[in-house]
Amino acid sequence: MLDTDGLRDSFLLDELFEPGELTLVYTDLDRAIVGSAVPTDGTLELAAGEELRASYFCERRELGVLNMGGAGRITVDGTVHELSKCDCLYIGRGSERISFSSNDAAEPAAFYLISYPAHTAYPTTKATPADANRVELGSKEECNERTICQYIHENGIKSCQLVMGYTEFKPGSIWNTMPAHTHLRRSEVYCYFDVPAGHAVLHMMGEPQETRPLWVRDRQAVLSPAWSIHCGAGTAAYRFCWAMGGENQAFTDMDRVEISELR
Repeated sequence: MLDTDGLRDSFLLDELFEPGELTLVYTDLDRAIVGSAVPTDGTLELAAGEELRASYFCERRELGVLNMGGAGRITVDGTVHELSKCDCLYIGRGSERISFSSNDAAEPAAFYLISYPAHTAYPTTKATPADANRVELGSKEECNERTICQYIHENGIKSCQLVMGYTEFKPGSIWNTMPAHTHLRRSEVYCYFDVPAGHAVLHMMGEPQETRPLWVRDRQAVLSPAWSIHCGAGTAAYRFCWAMGGENQAFTDMDRVEISELR
């Protein structure tokens, strides 16, 4: 059984979003790649690492990007896409040249990246919060009143297996994804953002009868295997980006875990 350090080493990505750097982490969860790009004075180019055995990053992959920072630009094969905070860009398989830049180095963009293998090509597509499919869930009485903003999903931006969006909370609500659930047909990655300085989110993972906590700070991500629950509560208001890959794109494909079953 993993102790706290072992759990954090295995499932928490706590060194993303370094100024002036592009960071990528290759995981064994459905061969996801999780990363970030924080361009400051220059442009950051996305290249294929040795482990991909590819000529360019999206040769056999699709990529989802959510901007968690200041305004910036993503250039895909010569086409410039302007992204403000909480805007999303889906980049399809076959896109060869991808680069990231910020409009203002003093307030740089913070591009969150997640990629899965893709079997075909879909168009590169941008969406803003106004374009998202908004789903209202939870209640004030249970402290989980929230809005789910769906970007890349079966009825939104088309993709091969990537499903992606973000969740924000109504005043006074802190619990995300409660009641908890698992996804036996896909893995998920949570990236928490807009967590105020000095605050954190208590993220719960593990099997329903063997739950484990992770204290997560701003712009840190948690890998959630298919067998693990995922839910959490913040010490202050926050947002989180959720992204999934696997066999099924249906957003509602989940196995609910009742609160009374959690241990």
